Amino acid sequence: MTHWRMIERLRNAALVECRLETGRTHQVRVQMASLGHPLVGDPVYGRARPEHAKLLKELGFRRQALHAAVLGFVHPITSQTLSLQSNIPSDMQALFTALRV
Repeated sequence: MTHWRMIERLRNAALVECRLETGRTHQVRVQMASLGHPLVGDPVYGRARPEHAKLLKELGFRRQALHAAVLGFVHPITSQTLSLQSNIPSDMQALFTALRV
């Protein structure tokens, strides 16, 4: 199951935070698409809106707009709880900036 909340409205899109109970392959992509909100740039589970397609091409953005900012898990050997963080990549930040205009 994926729990989600909208962080920011964008131009014909939104920045959304998702929290997963499990880590199934394609989980966020499938569940968001099933709600009628496919990820921007997702060629498998969503079709780009015309205005997004043009922007994605202009920016050279060739992937789905999905980023794991924080990953956490219990180490299988040491049982230590680990948390890994990663900043939003520059290409995705450029996409968000363009969608804010």
